[in-house]
Amino acid sequence: MARLFASTVWLLILTAPPAFADFSGKVVAVHDGDTISVLHNGRGKKIRLHGIDCPEKGQAFGSRAKQATADLAFGKEVTLQTYGHDKHGRTIGDVILPHGQVLNHELVRAGMCWWYRKYAPLDPVLEGLEKEARAAKRGLWVDPNPVPPWECRKLGRARGP
Repeated sequence: MARLFASTVWLLILTAPPAFADFSGKVVAVHDGDTISVLHNGRGKKIRLHGIDCPEKGQAFGSRAKQATADLAFGKEVTLQTYGHDKHGRTIGDVILPHGQVLNHELVRAGMCWWYRKYAPLDPVLEGLEKEARAAKRGLWVDPNPVPPWECRKLGRARGP
């Protein structure tokens, strides 16, 4: 039993994305459902929410996802756990709201985005939250066949991240 526990702990350590830096700041802009700017060292730092992908502008639920992000985070002091940068130079991170909720998780719970398996393949929390939202038909899951944003980007039908 102890051996199984130790193996599980090592597996989680080895597969978890490494945290690069943590900081706090006020959310000063919401660019879309999964990208915000947080005041850091006197400047707005663009943050791409880790492990999720919201519908793009012009896509069904794109505006609602942006509004949900704004309702939850705009003007609030948040803490970030960061994981590096994406190909556009944005900081990738989990955004912790003032009362301890994780913005990324709240958006998946509300059905405002997909769990982005490509970049967070072993995240059981995001996986579970998406399953719950799908089953309850919350948010974009009211549509029987919602089109993921990465498919729209591939087809050139929506603006990319």
